[in-house]
Amino acid sequence: MESRPHILVVDDDSRLRRLLKKYLSENGFYVSETANTVEATQALSLFCFNILIMDVMMPGQNGQEFTKELRSKNVQTPILMLTAMGDTDNRISGLEAGADDYLGKPFEPKELLLRINNILKRQSKIQTNQNILFGECSYSPQKGILTKNGSPVFLTNTEQDLLKILVQKIGNIVSREELGTLLETDNLRTVDVQITRLRKKIETDIKKPFCIQTVRGQGYMLVSK
Repeated sequence: MESRPHILVVDDDSRLRRLLKKYLSENGFYVSETANTVEATQALSLFCFNILIMDVMMPGQNGQEFTKELRSKNVQTPILMLTAMGDTDNRISGLEAGADDYLGKPFEPKELLLRINNILKRQSKIQTNQNILFGECSYSPQKGILTKNGSPVFLTNTEQDLLKILVQKIGNIVSREELGTLLETDNLRTVDVQITRLRKKIETDIKKPFCIQTVRGQGYMLVSK
């Protein structure tokens, strides 16, 4: 089972949010939506997203200002900006603020999908070109192979899926709710059980886990070496 990329749509147009959520969900994405940057900030504190789709013109803080703020806080989540202002100056301003791509309204849904997939492919190449090191373990995202002290470690399909999610979001807190959603289970206890099983295969001391840390009240986080 492949975990679905998680997209956050930030746009004050409720109709557009509903349409994007429906279209992107049908095309293999898990989609959350917010109407403004205040709500987006709350969502970002709870979940780790693979990409943000952000409108430029919104009441209060606009998309460019919010993008600049996120980048100043070293939030590196890819951002695709949407705007009715498609002139060159505005596109340049958006890219200078830290956006990864820019799409003018109105747009073809298929073009949006292509741009999203292109951004995610670029991110994937960056992440899969090197092994991820944590504790005494090395994990190859490209091959899906985990080794501990040089010896291969067998992972069940669920453990493999869980590790992939944590590796994709390494250094970030992933909530139990998000892990449950991406693992397609509503039972948060199941998430805890799978974390424990994975820890037994990764950690040097299961009673004092270093690699997969519990962040009380928030979720779990994979810590790199």
